[in-house]
Amino acid sequence: MSDQELARDLGFVEAYTLGLGTMIGAGIFVLPGIVADAAGPASMISFAIGGVVALLAALSLSELATGMPKAGGSYYYVNHALGSFFGTIVGWGMWAGLMFATAFYMLGFGQYLTNQPSDAFVVILAGLAMASVLVAVNYRGVKETGSLQNVIVVLLLGLILVFIAVGLTSVDAELLSPFVREGEGWPVVAATAGTVFVTFIGFEVIATSAEEIKDPGRNLPLSMIAAVVTPTILYVLVMLVSTGTLPVPDLADSDVPVADVAAAAAGGFGSFAVGEYRVEFATIGSIVMIIGAMLATISSANASILSAARVNFAMGRDQVLTNWLNKIHDRYRTPYRAILATGVVILLLIASPLPIDTLADVASFMFLITYALVHVAVIVLRRAEPDEYDPDFRIPAVLYPVVPALGFLTCLGVMYQMVWYVQAIGIGIVGVGVVWYQFYAKEQAISTTLIGEAVAPQTDEALEEDAYRVVVPVANPETQRPLIKYAAASAASQDGESELVAINVIEVPPQTSPAQIEFEERRVERQQALLENVRDVATDLDVAVRTRAIVGRDAGETLLSVVEEEQANHMLLGWAGSRRRRDVIFGSTIDPLLERAACDVTLVKDPSESPDDIVTLAGGGPHAPVSARRAGELRRAFPESTLTLLNVQPKGDAVIGPDSDDRSDSDGEAADEAPAAIDPKQTGRETIESVAAAAGLKADEFESRVLVADDVQETLLEATVGYGTVCVGATGTSTVAQALYGSLPQRIVQQSDGTVLMARGEARSPRTFRQALIQRLEG
Repeated sequence: MSDQELARDLGFVEAYTLGLGTMIGAGIFVLPGIVADAAGPASMISFAIGGVVALLAALSLSELATGMPKAGGSYYYVNHALGSFFGTIVGWGMWAGLMFATAFYMLGFGQYLTNQPSDAFVVILAGLAMASVLVAVNYRGVKETGSLQNVIVVLLLGLILVFIAVGLTSVDAELLSPFVREGEGWPVVAATAGTVFVTFIGFEVIATSAEEIKDPGRNLPLSMIAAVVTPTILYVLVMLVSTGTLPVPDLADSDVPVADVAAAAAGGFGSFAVGEYRVEFATIGSIVMIIGAMLATISSANASILSAARVNFAMGRDQVLTNWLNKIHDRYRTPYRAILATGVVILLLIASPLPIDTLADVASFMFLITYALVHVAVIVLRRAEPDEYDPDFRIPAVLYPVVPALGFLTCLGVMYQMVWYVQAIGIGIVGVGVVWYQFYAKEQAISTTLIGEAVAPQTDEALEEDAYRVVVPVANPETQRPLIKYAAASAASQDGESELVAINVIEVPPQTSPAQIEFEERRVERQQALLENVRDVATDLDVAVRTRAIVGRDAGETLLSVVEEEQANHMLLGWAGSRRRRDVIFGSTIDPLLERAACDVTLVKDPSESPDDIVTLAGGGPHAPVSARRAGELRRAFPESTLTLLNVQPKGDAVIGPDSDDRSDSDGEAADEAPAAIDPKQTGRETIESVAAAAGLKADEFESRVLVADDVQETLLEATVGYGTVCVGATGTSTVAQALYGSLPQRIVQQSDGTVLMARGEARSPRTFRQALIQRLEG
């Protein structure tokens, strides 16, 4: 049975935006009024303190996440380092913290939508409505929400940078004095850091996705640090602009503080005329920031709902919670019960009498408890040194144990400064966790030790660097045997060592943690049965095969990662032969492979157990030799078959002299030689010989067939009808190739009743600027 793997398809950019998307949210739009009322201009220092506390936590989390790459984030690390008692406390705390934070975001959304106080009925109603929509979206499992989140993050960054740039021009230094209020001092600034810490919980999302991040030793700590430093700088500057543009009392009384600051800052630019109307820059600034605030709160809430469901899953996996919550929806493939339970509590919190700032404070308090225990977990694991704990990233020696020790103390210090009723609610939630542990989890929870399940099992198999490796994705029991045969034929034709790697990928939507696939027994059993059949087929054929069972969000991207990891030479996969959507050519899984896979790729439609008469189209396209090579491999693997190299030449009246250039005699007069007509048959034979040589085919391995016709494509289509197996190269991109062949592979598939192979070689299209930039950022 193949061990389940999660696809590592998140690079630095994806991980960074994942964390940033939850942090550029309500905090930067709603909190300025709340924290300015509490600490005045010095509230910008509160954001800086929150950023430092978060940065220390990010360093400890980075080490734990690369040493324990499992879904669940901080809950998982604490549970497996300190035991299920502390794990239960952290699990309940994280779940509660995310729900309180989401309620805070939704009330912020309502404020900016209605320009009313957070306790106004219309604000609560708007928050309930939008929260219900987000719960429904996550329940449904809309895949595009991940891409939309990235777009929102980019838009918000642009808006905030413009806000800061414009706002700095209107800062009045007199409004920043006194910087720290007399009689209150720095303790209030420290207490306010607790309120703002809710804006820094986003990097936890990155840790919960550690199993899915490429090169985690580099990308995970970098993305987490970047996801903390970026908003810290932005928050400090936003508070500088806010408290330097509006008097603190005005800022505190505002229900849409950032919008009001934007209006005041942009108002200095006056207005402009649009026809008969005059448009105030102040109005534009206010409207733009209101839209930005609503997008930000939606983005943060959506990410928090998703994260809360993952914490449920991790607790259920350890039997700290009942697995009833982790039931996967048969159609949508989402943990719908966990999402619904989370949604119900969020709606209750939105409708509760708790003020908006208290919701933020409680969320912060719960995550401060979590990160305090995370720092302890790092120290415990370092001292215990279990064999399985070998993180890709370690806190540098010069910073250890200073970082975890200082991080633990700063978390406690900020919590100590928070108001008593927030502390009471937080301790009450901890109490619920303790009671739950005593009466349920203590007997049910899986016993964990420092060396038990602290680290995800690794099955690193050394790759033979010189082996020719053929990767075969399998998904259909009816076609897997011939696919394995074809892949074996390709491997057997190579000199030296060769290996087959059979892959099956299960796709899950963003709302489902890939690790939650273990709760979909039917899909997992089908995957394992499929790979067991592959091993049986390989044994029958006396072929060495290695199997991999993978869970990922996008099958195409996952297979691209496999090609890179395996250093594959050839990928051979089944092809339905029809387009699934209008915006793809061969299929959403296949298109990225054809465009970007750094190896030969062969698509096989309707593979047969024993190819009979094989024909390959030997034209001038760039992939014709690859197609001929695949056809030759089948011919050698199935000696009873025949192989024909087919070429069709267009009729034409063009003539050419014996040489390509104009020739002159010694007296300078043109040579008196009659031009000779082109022989299309001879041209066709020469083309076939060239293709055969490039494909490594011997003369006795194939027959040549040359046809001459007015319509090249139609003749090709008619000529292939009599063959059981047709091999064709991917269509070239030149004007001539497109004019002669057009979408020939698709047309052959549509009319053929037999097997069709479409092959393309290693040649890839140039990378786009975006692809090159991402590769540079990911090292």
